[in-house]
Amino acid sequence: MKYIDTKNWARKKHFNFFMKQDYPVFNLCSNVDITRCHHFAKKHKISIFKSILYVAVKAANDIKEFRRRIRGRKVVEHKIVHPSFTVMGDDDVFSFCTIDYTPNFQKFCENAEKGILQVKKKIYLSDKSDRDDFLFITTVPWISFTSFVHPINMHPVDSVPRIAWGKFFEENGRIKLPLSVQVHHAVVDGVHVGKYFSKIQHYFDNMSDKRY
Repeated sequence: MKYIDTKNWARKKHFNFFMKQDYPVFNLCSNVDITRCHHFAKKHKISIFKSILYVAVKAANDIKEFRRRIRGRKVVEHKIVHPSFTVMGDDDVFSFCTIDYTPNFQKFCENAEKGILQVKKKIYLSDKSDRDDFLFITTVPWISFTSFVHPINMHPVDSVPRIAWGKFFEENGRIKLPLSVQVHHAVVDGVHVGKYFSKIQHYFDNMSDKRY
């Protein structure tokens, strides 16, 4: 982790401008093509959820703006960020599950499976943490949504990106997934979210035995 020199930062004015806003958060939704990812998961009998989760986190770690967090009036940049995602348990009650990210796909899936089994035994629902090296992730597999808004704390500032996806569907022979990205505008702009969508699509399109 390192601190950003905000006094000499190229986006200093943007940071100060959006920090004054009552709701400085924006969300972008788009459909991404997961045809290759879906085939890969079915071929290897791997959870499609874990496959999408891995790619979503991998793409975010490639973009430094997705690893930046606001702490008061300071900004830090983490070397790596980890997923904290929702897991559905009994009685339609979900739990939070946080695991370590690793670029190794097999190890990542093992971490996810272990974490999921743990939270299914005991519901964990807490945001009381002094850590901010997370990506908050959720799924709504019952709906192919076109928009999405997450609840968020404004005091103190919460700048952790929120990523969500819904029910995938077939369109012209391709499998599409509605994907939502919510970020704090003081540290992330539309161009960075655009890069994220490009990255995640690239990884979905290139899922193969040689790469994962």
